[in-house]
Amino acid sequence: MTKKLVIIDTDCGIDDAQAILMALAAPDLEILAVTCVFGNTGVENVCQNVFRVLSVCERRGIPVFRGSSGPLVGISSLVSDHFGKDGLGDVLEDKDLLWEEKIQQEHAVNAMIRLVSEKQKQVSLVALGPLTNLALAVKLDPSFPEKLKDLYIMGGNMEGKGNLTLCAEFNFAMDPESAHIVLEEFLCPTYIASWEYSCRNALTWEFFEELINQDTPAARFMKKITSKCWAYSKEAMRTKRDVYFRPGFVSYDAYAMAACIDSSVVTESIECPVHVEMQGSIARGMMVLNRTNKLQKSHVVSVLAKCDTVKFGQLLMESLRQPCSK
Repeated sequence: MTKKLVIIDTDCGIDDAQAILMALAAPDLEILAVTCVFGNTGVENVCQNVFRVLSVCERRGIPVFRGSSGPLVGISSLVSDHFGKDGLGDVLEDKDLLWEEKIQQEHAVNAMIRLVSEKQKQVSLVALGPLTNLALAVKLDPSFPEKLKDLYIMGGNMEGKGNLTLCAEFNFAMDPESAHIVLEEFLCPTYIASWEYSCRNALTWEFFEELINQDTPAARFMKKITSKCWAYSKEAMRTKRDVYFRPGFVSYDAYAMAACIDSSVVTESIECPVHVEMQGSIARGMMVLNRTNKLQKSHVVSVLAKCDTVKFGQLLMESLRQPCSK
């Protein structure tokens, strides 16, 4: 069977690492490239983190490209310490001092355009961080989106409840202009795993303990990088989300990756145009669902709403159960 071709655009924090491991374990996926963008940490750390993840599964042959180090407009508020200053929990001592020798010299945006142009209508793009690289790609090549097979985004919110600002989700809040450009100009089939979708389909902490205590290199890696990170503290996450969501284990970026790997994981979605607000001090970066289409937009996206958590859990388990090489 022909494998699904994928480019992963990431700001590699702990949940990105889990999503990448999920993609590496999927037998029907071929990862053409990993492109890096600022977000959870600086882009240099992101590049190093991607190499760390690929090394765990002995998949060092996948090309990695360095991309945008800040947002399209203005200065980055760089960055969140949600997953530690290095993005992987600040527990790894194996600093790869040679990662700059391993990184591809081509810029991530140019690589995206080239790879998609070589395999038009065959490549799925999975965007796990701020959308800066994607916005630059469409500005350099306006035909880029129509050459994609489809686009999966982890980001945005459905109800104006933010996790970085009052009204905006982290990835969109880090670069609202890029989020706006992508959701206005990418007319390919688009699937959005929002913050609420991830939180409302949380898994149990008992599942998390079973997940990371498997006796494999990937599980030991995930156990280590989550060991001192407050975002993987049962008590901290209960306190943070009780207002809107039931507490539980949430690996945000893995929800978008799971939808790309197996569409049946998504059991319900909202089909409508969306808009990213760029003005104001409160709502900037918020994603608005244009359900009545008062904005008269023709492009409709799929905003994911419900998840088959059993299938999702199985994908997570397999991602850490995989052999070291493939």
